[in-house]
Amino acid sequence: MLVFVDESGDPGMELGLPEHMEFHFNKSRRAVREYFLQHVAPYEFFYLSVVLNKRKLHGPGFQYKASFYKYTVNLVFQNAKPHLRDAIVVIDRSGGQDFRRQLARYLKKRMNEKDGPSLIRRVKTERSHNNNLLQLADMVCGAVARSYRTDKDDQMVYRSLLRHRELRVQKWPR
Repeated sequence: MLVFVDESGDPGMELGLPEHMEFHFNKSRRAVREYFLQHVAPYEFFYLSVVLNKRKLHGPGFQYKASFYKYTVNLVFQNAKPHLRDAIVVIDRSGGQDFRRQLARYLKKRMNEKDGPSLIRRVKTERSHNNNLLQLADMVCGAVARSYRTDKDDQMVYRSLLRHRELRVQKWPR
């Protein structure tokens, strides 16, 4: 099993975009977003997401980027736990090497119980421009995030294209 956490790809000739263009939801036009999501929707994948209401987050841990990121990743993987078996987790490369090692240890420790099945075999990071499936993760995250934006007229357009691939979207805290 492969698990991708956040955002790479070749948009091809149909959209008239450069060959090495990378898909990012926030950097793409509406037509590109819709085209991308319409064309990946038939493929066999699913997603889970956690939408954070940052205004309701209090406590010292939320003020440190590394702690905040680890906590958020843990929320997503707690939801994914019933679906994980010996997974290789690929996360978009960010932060320093020390942070990436800490994140991998943290995630494996939280998900793999001593006497239980191996839910996560390996955690690795890659640059999204080298991995099309990380770009898919970015586009899905963008679609979910946009669905919570009441100030946008395309609020539900993108998520509705992928709704049949959605296992759970948790809003936290309530």
